[in-house]
Amino acid sequence: MNLLPKSHEEFNKVEYWNTFFRKRGKKSFDWYGEYPELCGYLSKYAKTKDLILVVGCGSSTLSADLYDVGYRNITNIDISEVVIKKMQKINESARPSLRFEHMDATCMTYPNERFSVVLDKGTLDALMPSSNVEATDTVDKFFGEISRVLRNGGRYICVSLLQEHVLKKLLSYFPSSGFLFRILRCHEAEEKARKEENGSMPVFIVVATKFLNLPKQVLEISLAGTVTERVNTIEDIEAAVATAQMSALVCNSLFKGTTTNLGEIALDLYRPTEKVPRYTLYILDKVRPKGSKTYAAFIVPRGRDPEWLFSTKEGRQQLLDTVQRDRLVIIIQRRECTFEGIDAVKRELEGSVRNFAPAGLGANVQIPYISLGDDTSSQKILYEGKSEISGPVVVEDVDDGKGSVSRRLIFLNNQFVIQSEARLKTTKSRRGKLKTVIDPMFLSCEHHINMSVAASLEIHRSKDCEILIMGLGGGGLCTFLHRCFPHIKLVAVDIDELMLHVATDYFGLVQNEKLRVVISDGIEFLKQAANEDKKFTAILFDVNGKDNSLGMSCPPKEFLEDSTLQLVQECLATNGVFVLNLACRDENLAQNVLEKLRKIFRAVMSWGLQGAFNRVVLCWCNPNGTKDLSKRLQNAVRYLNNKFDSSVDKSTGSKETVVNASSLIDELTIHRNDSNAD
Repeated sequence: MNLLPKSHEEFNKVEYWNTFFRKRGKKSFDWYGEYPELCGYLSKYAKTKDLILVVGCGSSTLSADLYDVGYRNITNIDISEVVIKKMQKINESARPSLRFEHMDATCMTYPNERFSVVLDKGTLDALMPSSNVEATDTVDKFFGEISRVLRNGGRYICVSLLQEHVLKKLLSYFPSSGFLFRILRCHEAEEKARKEENGSMPVFIVVATKFLNLPKQVLEISLAGTVTERVNTIEDIEAAVATAQMSALVCNSLFKGTTTNLGEIALDLYRPTEKVPRYTLYILDKVRPKGSKTYAAFIVPRGRDPEWLFSTKEGRQQLLDTVQRDRLVIIIQRRECTFEGIDAVKRELEGSVRNFAPAGLGANVQIPYISLGDDTSSQKILYEGKSEISGPVVVEDVDDGKGSVSRRLIFLNNQFVIQSEARLKTTKSRRGKLKTVIDPMFLSCEHHINMSVAASLEIHRSKDCEILIMGLGGGGLCTFLHRCFPHIKLVAVDIDELMLHVATDYFGLVQNEKLRVVISDGIEFLKQAANEDKKFTAILFDVNGKDNSLGMSCPPKEFLEDSTLQLVQECLATNGVFVLNLACRDENLAQNVLEKLRKIFRAVMSWGLQGAFNRVVLCWCNPNGTKDLSKRLQNAVRYLNNKFDSSVDKSTGSKETVVNASSLIDELTIHRNDSNAD
C-alpha cells in the first residue's frame, strides 16, 4: 500500500495527515528512528524533570517510550484530530498522565515560557516541503511559537533530514535570535533505516538552546562521532551538512550496487570543519554472483602510496585480485595529516569502512584489515615548503624495513606521484666515520634509465658533447649522467627556483664547470639558444605538467606546440637526439603527439615502459639517426650497466643487470617514413 505523498506540498495539509493515519490504522509511524536510536541524544538534552512538549507527535511511540523510562511531564500535540484520539485511547490506561491534545503548532494556546523542552521529530520537514512563500510563512509562525513557549535555557530539539532549504531556515532564525545552535548526526537511526529499507539518508538532531543574553553567536557541530566542534560561520555548518549528505548518497549507492561498471570509486574523507582531506579511499568490486558478500579493508603503509600498486587503477585492480575479496576499500593516509599509529587509524575509520560495506554483510561481521605481509616501513618528513609553481612540496625518507631507505620529492597537489626518488647509502668519511649520503649512481625511475640509454647513443659517437635537460626535479638524472660521462657539459633548465634548493640540499646535486642549472622558462631558454645558434648533442624533456585534466601529465602541452618543437630541431646538433618522456593515459592523444613528432623530425622511435603509461620517445633531424641502432644500443647498455652501482648477489658475487639490451630492442617501435634503420 502506497502511503507516500504524491507531491511535497501535501506534507503540510491537514487532510493528508488525517488520511495517512486512517490508512495506517494501529501501526505506529516513526519518520527518523525510534527511542532506541534516539535515546543517547535525548537523555543528554532532555531530563526526566523537564516539561516536554512534543509537536506533531503523530502515532510515534517515542513519547510512550520516554514515559516508560521515567519521563512523566510530556504533552503531545498534533494537527490531526484523528491521531490524537487514537493515541489517547492507546495510552489512557497504561500511561494516564501522558497528555495528547489537538492543536496547531503554529498557533498554540499555551502561556509564555511554559516548557523547558520542545521536541520535534520530522514536523519541521513536514511543514516546509519547499521554500515557497506559504511554507516560509508557516515556519516563521512555528518558530515564533517555539521561542515563545520555551523558558530561558530551554531547548528546541529537532530531528530532521535537513534539506538545504530547511537548514537555511533554521540557521536564519535561531542563531540570530539568541539561541546556541548545535547539529548532531544520528548514525543509529541511519543504520536502522539501512537494515530495514536497504538505504538511508543522514538523520540530524538540531539542538537550539534559548538564552536571553547570549554574548555572541555560538555554532557547533558533531557529525562524525562524539566530539563536538565549534565553527565560525553559518557557511561552515552548511558545508559540513552537505558533505555528510553527499557521503550518504555514495554509501547508499555502494550498499545497493557495485563499482564494476566504473572500475572504482574514489573519495576523500574529511574531519568536520577541516578543509584538508585526511584519507583518500578507493572502493573496488569484483564481478561477483548475486549474494556474494566478502569484504575487506587495506590500509596502504605510510609513504608507499605513490607505488604503482596503489597509485594506478591497474595496480589497485591487481591488489583486489590478490586479496580475493568481492569488495575492497583501499585506504591512503594523506601526507598533510598526522596519525598516531595503525590501531588509531583503524578506530577512526571503523564507522566509514562499515558504511561502505555491500548489502548482505551481517551487522556483527568483523571486517578484516589485510596487508601484503608484515609491514615495518616508516616515513620521515625532512622538508616541507611551498613552490609558487607547483604548490606545497615535501621531501621525505621512506624506510622499507628491509634495509633500504629512499628519499622522495612529492608535490602535494599530485601526491600519488613520486616526482623524484633517490637511494640513500652508507659510506665512510675521510676520517673513517660512517655517514648517510645520496647514491648518485642509482636511478629509481625506469623512464630515467631509458632516457639515459637514449642520450648515450649519441654521446658515444660525439667528441664535443653538451646535453640539455628540461626539468630538474631532484636532479637525479643530471647527477647520474654527469657521473657516467664526466667529460660532457650538461645544463639543466627549470622554471622553479625551489627545485634547485631541494636538489642541492636534499638530493646531492653539485654544480661545477661541467654541470650547471639555469632557472628560466624552458621555452624562452630554447628561443635564446636558437638565436645564439647553440647546438646540443641531446635535448631531454622531463617536464612535469600541472593540468591532469588534459590526460597527459608529462610534458605540459606548450612543450609540444609546433613552435617549441621547431626550436628543439634548430638546437640539435647534426646527429643530435631529442628524448621525450611522454606520460599519457589517453592512447589517442599519445598517437596524436607521435604523429606530430613524425612530421617535424626525420626519424622517430619509442619505448613503451612495462607497467606504466610512460613511453620514452627518441627523435632525430638526421634520417640516419637510427642507423646501426642495434649495435649502438648494445654498446650504450653495456657501458651504463658497468656504471650502475648495482646490487651484488652474495652467493655468486655477480652484478645485477639494470638494463637489458635485448628487451629494449624488442620493445622498440619505429615511427618514420624512411627505411634507414638496420
